[in-house]
Amino acid sequence: MNEALQTYIHHFVPAQEEGRPVLLLLHGTGGDENDLLSLGRMLSPGSALLSPRGNVLENGMPRFFRRFAEGILDVDDLKQRTYELASFIQAASEHYAFGAGNVIAVGFSNGANIAASMLLLRPQVLAGAYLSHPMVPFQPESTQDLQQKPVLVASGRADVIIPTGQSEQLIELLRSNGADVQEYWNNVGHTITHEEVREARAWMEKHFQ
Repeated sequence: MNEALQTYIHHFVPAQEEGRPVLLLLHGTGGDENDLLSLGRMLSPGSALLSPRGNVLENGMPRFFRRFAEGILDVDDLKQRTYELASFIQAASEHYAFGAGNVIAVGFSNGANIAASMLLLRPQVLAGAYLSHPMVPFQPESTQDLQQKPVLVASGRADVIIPTGQSEQLIELLRSNGADVQEYWNNVGHTITHEEVREARAWMEKHFQ
């Protein structure tokens, strides 16, 4: 087995329908490889699901990269883990025989942040991304041509963990790098609502079905 594939404990659910995108499911702090499987099935029934567990522990809670405090990210670690995750996706595509160019990131919170980082560092790995309650991972040193890559950014105006301004800055950053960004705002906090899932499923059907 490829060494990069062993970087993460993970689930892989094979596709039930041909032509569907592969969903890369990236949980939030304290989650694991099981957390977003049901969300993935709702968003794109029949898609293959690749769901890794973050391999950084913060007080026993899995994350995808380190942080110094709430809202203060360890950017060096984030960048290293982003490249590590990109290598894992490539290894998984070879091992499980799915199209590497057909991967859509579905990330919540910490998972959304590393997905946003991947868009800025290794955009060729993702065909698109649904970022739920993300923040700006870092200010890139150079621009990327995201080539109208579809991105959905979903945020809550009552989210006390991710200030509204952070999501707005990320939307502008992705657009300035050429992404086709759709915004979804609600008035709740740091959680995924049924309404957000419906919006995300419609976005998925519009761009990837």
